[in-house]
Amino acid sequence: MTEEQKKYEETEQAGAQADAAVEEKTTTDNGEALKAENEKLKQDLLYIQAEAQNTRRRLEKEKKDAVAYSVTGFARDLLSVADNMERALAAIPEEIKKDEKIQSLVTGIEMTGKELANVLQRHGVKRVEAIGAKLDPNLHQAMVEIESDEPEGTVVQQMQAGYTLHDRLLRPAMVAVAKAKSGETKPA
Repeated sequence: MTEEQKKYEETEQAGAQADAAVEEKTTTDNGEALKAENEKLKQDLLYIQAEAQNTRRRLEKEKKDAVAYSVTGFARDLLSVADNMERALAAIPEEIKKDEKIQSLVTGIEMTGKELANVLQRHGVKRVEAIGAKLDPNLHQAMVEIESDEPEGTVVQQMQAGYTLHDRLLRPAMVAVAKAKSGETKPA
């Protein structure tokens, strides 16, 4: 073999090695790019799955709330009926309640009022306890302040009952709140 042939073969080998190195580098670069793209796609998929799960949960909660609170308007309308039943019973003097001719009518009104209260309660409508409780602006609407021996801010009188539907306020209780007698201050 001549010198020129040896140089030619060495040059050929060096070129082949360079081509192989370039091809390997390109393959490695492509592999790295593919791995990075794969990781990005995995992250995107995780975000999409999380968003879908959040949407599903939100829709389930909205559906549950829609079912639970769908009777809100109807329940508010029935509260005026319940109020009128209570007023009707309170308006009957005790002497008349004891009269045997009227007693069955009074008993019927009382039973109707109790049945209405039971129906409301079965559907999640509950009466707000007010008298003796500390004024809670989330449940009570203070109408007047009355001088009282009770601690300031205590509900001492109820003008109209308040109601909740499940955990939401349907109607606030209209109340009178205790205030200290003139010249006194009572801690709450």
